[in-house]
Amino acid sequence: MKKGQQFEAVIETVDFPNKGKLHMEDREVTIKGAIKGQKVKFQIQKLRKGRATGRLLEVIEPSPLEGAVPACPHFGACGGCFYQTVSYENQLKIKESQIRELLDSVCSGYRWDGIKGSPDQWGYRNKMEFSFGDEFKDGPLALGMHKKGGFYDIVTVSGCKIVNEDYTKILNCVLEYCTDQGFSFYHKMSHEGFLRHLVVRRSISTSEILVNLVTSSQEVHDFTPLVDKILHLSLNGELSGFLHTINDSLSDVVKSDETRILYGRDYFYEHILGLKFKISPFSFFQTNSKGAEVLYETARSYIGDTKDKVIFDLYSGTGTIAQMLAPIAKKVVGVEIVEEAVEAAKENAALNGLDNCQFIAGDVLKVVDELKDKPDFIVLDPPRDGIHPKAIGKIIDFGVKEMVYISCKPTSLVRDLEVLQAAGYRVVKACAVDMFPGTVHVETVVLMSRVEK
Repeated sequence: MKKGQQFEAVIETVDFPNKGKLHMEDREVTIKGAIKGQKVKFQIQKLRKGRATGRLLEVIEPSPLEGAVPACPHFGACGGCFYQTVSYENQLKIKESQIRELLDSVCSGYRWDGIKGSPDQWGYRNKMEFSFGDEFKDGPLALGMHKKGGFYDIVTVSGCKIVNEDYTKILNCVLEYCTDQGFSFYHKMSHEGFLRHLVVRRSISTSEILVNLVTSSQEVHDFTPLVDKILHLSLNGELSGFLHTINDSLSDVVKSDETRILYGRDYFYEHILGLKFKISPFSFFQTNSKGAEVLYETARSYIGDTKDKVIFDLYSGTGTIAQMLAPIAKKVVGVEIVEEAVEAAKENAALNGLDNCQFIAGDVLKVVDELKDKPDFIVLDPPRDGIHPKAIGKIIDFGVKEMVYISCKPTSLVRDLEVLQAAGYRVVKACAVDMFPGTVHVETVVLMSRVEK
């Protein structure tokens, strides 16, 4: 086996999220972007002792798990919705199997409660960040998602199926207008150009729509005609606001140096589990509102009776879980590093008439040293990388009898579970919740209990 050599073989297993594995010439070969049972053609990229990494060139024969006809016209070109050739039933089986395998590698004797699917397989997203660019070098202006396996090329996703059709109507309108105006797009390497992102958010419960056009400051333009065009679109929902954000950050992320309201207001409302949430352009909120209800109801059932308890909601975001638990609890303390999310959480708690919620802005690692309350229960919902190694020790030191861990990346979860189990906790039960149909991502909810000595 040599670097650059091409082979054909069948994918034997797949590790989360989509790392295909097969054995050849006494080596374990890893090929990203594969499905178990596919016969693939691949090229060797890296060689190590007993291992190799291959680049997928072609799927020669589909997997027995496949058979669904992709609903999206951009499947294969766009880098999202990897599982469109797999029925939703089989998608859930794949994700459940991967999580069980990861949990079983570090835990035993726990109850597995299965996987819960998203209420909607299509049109479920309430937020999309579209990027400006071109589909090929010096090609016409494009607006959409990154091309599969690429960082620079953009696919115009005017037929995307995981959003309401209002999104594509707005995308097409903005792209046509910006093309007619001859606007340049921001080049990631040279840091020159004007158009950067189009962010569209839509409330599932109220159908309010918030549009945010993100540009650099390198050109000046009056977007009033574009706002008028969007206002005259035949939308299912209603435009609550059109914003123009100026972002001169060198990194390819949506940030605000300045945000101007060109129409309406800079927020809308979403309703989840009887609670009302104000959503602003940069506030974090689960991207699948109906799926979030399933996730939070599951977490609430795992948490159980909160009457007269002090609960810590660490990595609390906009305080959704905290407010869900607050009506019965004695007090809920949320800690979140993103200051805007904390301000939103405070405002949302006031909206919902909850006066026993305290939200603190800061890093969990530092804030836990300053907390005066002693928790009876802890909820953990960290970002994808999991809990900071030093923070997890401080969380353990609280000595609570039970904790619930909500994870959006199961590989980070199992790493943290090893530490928690070594410190005297055991996994009582766990389940998965699919918030992202068509993609490789999945949420996991775990209840842990302290072992009595």
